[in-house]
Amino acid sequence: SFSVKSKTSLNVSALKQANRSEVTVVAFFIMPARTNNFNVETLKGQAVRKQLWDTANVIKEKFGKKLYESLLEGEMPNINSILDQEDFTMMKRAIYATQRRSLPPICTHNMLDDANDLILKAVRRIGLFNSMSDRIKVIFHPEFLSSTSPLLPLDYEEFVRGCHLGVFPSYYEPWGYTPAECTVMGIPSITTNLSGFGCFMQQHIADPAAYGIYILDRRFRSLDDSCNQLTSFIYSFCQQTRRQRIIQRNRTERLSDLLDWKYLGRYYIHARQMALAKAFPDSFTSSLWEPESEGFCYPRPASKPPSPATSLHSSPYHSETEEDEERYNEEEEAEKDRMNIKPIAMINSKLEKRRVRKKSQTSEPTSPGSLNHSSSDPENHSDLGIDERN
Repeated sequence: SFSVKSKTSLNVSALKQANRSEVTVVAFFIMPARTNNFNVETLKGQAVRKQLWDTANVIKEKFGKKLYESLLEGEMPNINSILDQEDFTMMKRAIYATQRRSLPPICTHNMLDDANDLILKAVRRIGLFNSMSDRIKVIFHPEFLSSTSPLLPLDYEEFVRGCHLGVFPSYYEPWGYTPAECTVMGIPSITTNLSGFGCFMQQHIADPAAYGIYILDRRFRSLDDSCNQLTSFIYSFCQQTRRQRIIQRNRTERLSDLLDWKYLGRYYIHARQMALAKAFPDSFTSSLWEPESEGFCYPRPASKPPSPATSLHSSPYHSETEEDEERYNEEEEAEKDRMNIKPIAMINSKLEKRRVRKKSQTSEPTSPGSLNHSSSDPENHSDLGIDERN
C-alpha cells in the first residue's frame, strides 16, 4: 500500500511534466499469492508478442538478403524494391494484432481472493489501471520467478539485472537480502533506515545516494512524508540520463566488497555469540567485543554525476550535447574507489599495531617528542581511511 501510494504521486507528477519527459515507469510486484491459473489476457499478450517477434525475423531475413544482392550489384538499395506489398501487409497485421479494446490486465494470474488482496485493493482505490495516459504501469506477478514460466521465463538474477531500480520500502526488516542482492548485481535500490541493510549502508557510506543506495527515513518521519520522499527518489531517478545511470550502476556494483562474507562474517559470529549467551547463560558468556568496521568508509565520490535537473532527458536518438559532456572512464572511477578502500588484511594488521602501540604508551611515560613522532606516524587514522567525524 505504501509503495502503491508513492507510485500514484509519481504518476501525478509525471502527468504534470508530460510535456518535458517521455519516461514511462513499469512497476513489477513480485510476491506469491493464491491463484488458480494464468490470466487469459496475459497469455494472449504473450502470443501477440511472439507473433511480432516472428514477423520481424521473417522480414529481417528477406530484407538482409535483398540488401546484400543490391549492394553486390553496385546499386543503392531502394526501400520500395526491397520490401514488397506482402511484407507491408504482414507488418500491418502485426500492428493491428497489438490493438485492444480493453485495458491491459494488472495481475498476470487469476486470483482466488482478489477482492481482499492488499495490492489489488490499493491499486483499485488509487486508480492505477494501466490506461493510456498513465505514466506508471503496474504488473502484479503473484508467484516467484522461474525460467520455465510461460509468462516471464526468467530467473531471479536475470530479472533483477534487466531492471533499473529496486524499491523495498520496508517498515522493519532485520537485514533485508533483496536490496543487498541488487547492490551485488549493480542495480540501484531504495531501502529504509528501519532495515539492517539501510543502517549498515548509512554507517559505511558518506553519500549513499551517489552510490545508488537511496535510504528512506521511516524512523523520524510520518507516513505521508516518507511517501513523498519515496516519490521524489523515484522521480529524480527517472530524470537521469543514460550516462548518469551507467556511472551510478558501476559505483553500486563496487559496493559489493562491503557485502562480502569475509567482511560480514565477523558480524554473524558476534551475533551468534550474543544469541548463545542469552539462550544458555550457564554455558556461554557474551563479550563486549564488537566487529571492527573502520576500514570501510566510502567518502563522497570525486566525480559525482551532474544534477538530473540540468541534464538532458534520455532519448534513443543521437545527442551531440551529451557527447560534449565529461566522458565516463570506468577504470579511473574504480581506481578512485580502490584508493579509499583498504584490504581486510591491511586493516587488521594496522589495527593490531595500533593496539600494541597503545599498550606500550600506557606502560611507559610519554614525552612530547614521542607525541610528535606519533602524530606523524604513517600508521595513524588518516592512513586507514577512517573518518574522524564517525
